[in-house]
Amino acid sequence: MSQFTLSAKVRHDLGKGASRRLRRENQKVAAIIYGGDKTPQPITLDKPAFYKAIEDEAFFSSVINIDLEGKSEQVIIRDIQRHPYKALVTHADFMRVDATHEITMNVPLHVNGEDACKGVKEEGGVLHVLANDVEISCLPSKLPEYLEVDVASLGLGETLHLSDLPLPEGVSLVALSHGEEHDFGVVSVTRADTGTEGDEEDEEGGDDAAAEDGEKTE
Repeated sequence: MSQFTLSAKVRHDLGKGASRRLRRENQKVAAIIYGGDKTPQPITLDKPAFYKAIEDEAFFSSVINIDLEGKSEQVIIRDIQRHPYKALVTHADFMRVDATHEITMNVPLHVNGEDACKGVKEEGGVLHVLANDVEISCLPSKLPEYLEVDVASLGLGETLHLSDLPLPEGVSLVALSHGEEHDFGVVSVTRADTGTEGDEEDEEGGDDAAAEDGEKTE
């Protein structure tokens, strides 16, 4: 599991005007820490350090340590608000975690074995990734950065579902807790669409049009 630590300061100057001033200064990112039995705490984060952290996919599926003026807060990121047209983060939401309570998180799904996929390499099919991430539940200490699915042996016409995913110890899939009907597909191999039927219809349409033109000419 990746370790992320961010330094933060308590944010005393609140309100829309304060947020605009913070964005104009362009040195800090406004954020909040909430959850647990503590009151929500507005904070500011060092912009370069935060921007570097969010470039890493693992940041979004890791327990993050925030050093708040010498006090440590264990959190996960819940939301990032971005400027509508500028490459700027305007606000970030962090939720406190308790080591004894399970959390739910969306973690990335990594597909392995694409180059060796039987249904593609040997049977001429097309691989479709139906889910890029999945929602899991676990204790903070068990939180994986991602889950993996191997498609090397996946044949034409076959689908791997949530129930086919190998899970680390202590990790469960939230969807499956709602019943078998929620066992959605995550990857599949289908027959390639050659477009032959469509081409034939176009040709037939062209022949019919040509015949009609000929009749009109006569």
